[in-house]
Amino acid sequence: MDFVVRAVEAGEWPAVKELRLEALRDEVASIAFLETYEQAVGRSDAFWRERAAGASHGTAARQFVAVADSGRWLGTAVALVEEPGTTDFLGHPVEERQVQIVGVYVRPEARGGHVAPELFAAASAWAYAQDGIGRVRLHFHQDNARAEGLYRKIGFVRTGRVVPLAGDPAKVEYEMVLDRAGR
Repeated sequence: MDFVVRAVEAGEWPAVKELRLEALRDEVASIAFLETYEQAVGRSDAFWRERAAGASHGTAARQFVAVADSGRWLGTAVALVEEPGTTDFLGHPVEERQVQIVGVYVRPEARGGHVAPELFAAASAWAYAQDGIGRVRLHFHQDNARAEGLYRKIGFVRTGRVVPLAGDPAKVEYEMVLDRAGR
């Protein structure tokens, strides 16, 4: 399968919305994403326009997509810069300038190949090109073995940090990191 990985463009908000809604209908969406399909489908077009525009340029966030030769979007990953003294999307303090990878989704027909590794390569290359970024991290739900397997294959390793889920403290997410040498 031939494809290219690139950053989204601001005007591509309908495709951003479509892929996100599909991701939220995936069989593991309830443990892979903090947002539900019902929440996302109810968002206005203005929200999706802002989301695409905000992730298409600048130095705070970037959304990458894998696009097949046919034009079909095969997958996505979002890189968010986290600043020291702020809190991450899980509500935990950020201690260093780093990038968090979120919103990872690959369509079923593109899984198991090069789409996910290429998305992560693009996101980590962008991350390390930002001033002061020392690491790229992500979190995965304790019950999402598929995600952990993918992340290990790409070169992420567990840090030992475990964070309880806000909505269900009996469940946890594990932090993984990819340092500069691992990209």
